[in-house]
Amino acid sequence: MIANFGYKDGSGDFFISIDTDKCNGCGECVPACPAKVLEIRDNEYDPLADDQMVVVVEEHRKKIKYSCAPCKTGSGVLPCVAACTPDAIKHSW
Repeated sequence: MIANFGYKDGSGDFFISIDTDKCNGCGECVPACPAKVLEIRDNEYDPLADDQMVVVVEEHRKKIKYSCAPCKTGSGVLPCVAACTPDAIKHSW
């Protein structure tokens, strides 16, 4: 399942998508994010699972475009995406 965290407005779609089937809950992406956008929580998309997954912190979900802007202005792969060895994180913009 793909969990989308973010929003859509007149200037575009701004989502961080987490593939819950790929995310192994390792948490390597959490310290890689300088804006502290990500955190580890219990897998809220599969209540029967006893594993964890990464999610976008609630306070960043409505301003993800701005929270992630410093990393987006750089060149290359985003730090959270680079840290995610299972390739579970994608940005929509």
